[in-house]
Amino acid sequence: MSIEQWPGGPFPLGAQWDGEGTNFSLFSEHAERVELCLFDDEDRETRVELRERTAMNWHVYLPGVGPGQRYGYRVHGPYAPREGHRFNPSKLLIDPYAKAIEGGVRWDVASTLPYVPDATDDADLEPDDEDDAEAIPKSVVVDQRFDWEGDRPPRTPWHETVIYETHVRGFTLTHPGVREDLRGTYAGLASEAALSYLRDLGVTAVELLPVHHIADESFLFEKGLKNYWGYSSIGYLAPHAGYAATGRRGDQVREFKGMVKALHGAGIEVILDVVYNHTAEGNHLGPMLSFKGVDNKSYYRLVPGDEHHYMDFTGTGNSHNVLHPSVLRLIMDSLRYWVSECHVDGFRFDLASALARELYDVDRLSAFFDVIHQDPLLSQVKLIAEPWDVGPGGYQVGNFPVLWSEWNGIYRDTVRDFWRGQASVADFASRFTGSSDLYGDDDRKPFASINFITAHDGFTLRDLVSYNEKHNEANLEDNRDGTDDNRSWNCGAEGETEDEAVNALRRRQQRNFLATLLLSQGVPMLSGGDEMGRTQGGNNNAWCQDNEISWYDWELHGAQEEQLAFVRRLIAFRNAHPAFRRREFLEGRATEGSGLPDVWWFRPDGRRMTQRDWQRPDGHVLGVFLNGDEIPGRTPRGEPIADDSFLLLFNAHYEDMTFTMPVRRFGARWTHELDTADPDLEPGSDAIPARGEVVVTSRSMKLLRRVA
Repeated sequence: MSIEQWPGGPFPLGAQWDGEGTNFSLFSEHAERVELCLFDDEDRETRVELRERTAMNWHVYLPGVGPGQRYGYRVHGPYAPREGHRFNPSKLLIDPYAKAIEGGVRWDVASTLPYVPDATDDADLEPDDEDDAEAIPKSVVVDQRFDWEGDRPPRTPWHETVIYETHVRGFTLTHPGVREDLRGTYAGLASEAALSYLRDLGVTAVELLPVHHIADESFLFEKGLKNYWGYSSIGYLAPHAGYAATGRRGDQVREFKGMVKALHGAGIEVILDVVYNHTAEGNHLGPMLSFKGVDNKSYYRLVPGDEHHYMDFTGTGNSHNVLHPSVLRLIMDSLRYWVSECHVDGFRFDLASALARELYDVDRLSAFFDVIHQDPLLSQVKLIAEPWDVGPGGYQVGNFPVLWSEWNGIYRDTVRDFWRGQASVADFASRFTGSSDLYGDDDRKPFASINFITAHDGFTLRDLVSYNEKHNEANLEDNRDGTDDNRSWNCGAEGETEDEAVNALRRRQQRNFLATLLLSQGVPMLSGGDEMGRTQGGNNNAWCQDNEISWYDWELHGAQEEQLAFVRRLIAFRNAHPAFRRREFLEGRATEGSGLPDVWWFRPDGRRMTQRDWQRPDGHVLGVFLNGDEIPGRTPRGEPIADDSFLLLFNAHYEDMTFTMPVRRFGARWTHELDTADPDLEPGSDAIPARGEVVVTSRSMKLLRRVA
């Protein structure tokens, strides 16, 4: 079949339809030939030689080719793994810049390995000549036009942000209020039932587990499992087709944009969890799906002096070569695309330390950060780092530059330890007040700390208080996978129990964690489902469980409904009181002229904490005064910010504790606002005088508000 072709241009990379035809451009520094492969509805293939090469980009323009056209590439060059080259034109390749990819890899119909395997570690040295086009999902030309109808991002300030981490599929898959054909999709998340739930909950942003196009691992397919979490990206500009209700020929792009528009209409920002540190192609024995066959030596970090093997800072077998300008350009083009074309509001970078590595060490002034900071678009969106990877020196909590917030793993560990009686009050106080020891330098603010107790990775909150050990048998790895460092406590029984005393303690512990999270300085991140007591049956690594283990169960019962109401109340309280979402770190002194410090710490006898009190390793009891008259900064209109003043009484001890209120200068009278031991307590139901006594139940906390 003869196809008219024009030279086209090297930019933009990918497939760009202009209304009359499509320009195709593919970067490959080391290729010798490139063929564009067009597929019709019967999967018949037509190959077009790309004869033009400019700035290492191979390009062609095809008049009359438009949206819906399925395509891939075959790239010719040396197959020399020991030299870092793995070209094999027998293997069809996904366009790294594809805006849509039609589906998953069909592992059972053809071999996607570029080599003929044998039983040795050097099994990849002989190239395989089996054509795998039938197995590889095709890239799709898309029409980028979309009616945003005046959509404007909410631009919620960081200090007013409450993040809800969730999964597009799992959130709505069993929701009775979502139309059945929309469940588990972008459209399902945009449904009124889903939007109403999020609005009522009070969160300001959803952080979506990866939605870049995903390729399940072949070994999961063999076990009958799937990569549910999606940390296996293969298309950085394509929304995952499996989450689309409307179709896979580019329709997923419009559906994704519609979801963003609907969430914005509800006042909710969209943050994407992005995985630029590695791809789905694994190590030197992994499949060839895209980058490995387009230009392995450019796209991946290879071991210096041993280019047969990959640097692995991610635990997945490979690491992207961010040192290469074209790889860095791919990441930046992807980020800009999601912001400019899809209107997303920010990103959470998986294993961000891997992106910061210049050579081996993590360099906080790496090219990756420099480019983002200088970008007029990306420097203005929310940037969140998962501040670690699995390589040497990869744990970098507190070390990311200004403009970045970080998942605060130290907060998670300390708060978990405190409520099981294994953390000092000094460590707890540092985390509760925004971790100024980690983020107070370099002009960073409390919102640099993304506070969380649980996340997708690990126990759910309910499981955190129900299991001492992981129970990952369903993952079919003999319970070897997943961390053993859970810092959990089962409250006296492993797993589900009918012991009401144990269950009552578990409910109270969950409320303790939730109240601590939502009253801490910094940005709270709630793991989706924790507000309703979701369980995974003790599985702390449910990455491959696309089933009832991971999906939300919307049939709530007694205690779950009570917990949901408690969380809604907590978020509404936080949103109403700037004392708990300050833009500056607390200093322990007066700066606004109230005559009292912005924060003051006291013992159960109502007296100030001494150095000796802070150093006690067995200290599990703490009182905190938060001064609502000492909030620096101004409103957008330049008005001073003032709030009520509060006392927080923490008792992580196994016995009840009697607190004496501080002296009168801190407040003449106080009233109960919240009690994790008595969630039904009505605010303002009593009045407690200065130096009066309050009993705080074992393993609980109280919040009091000053009324005089």
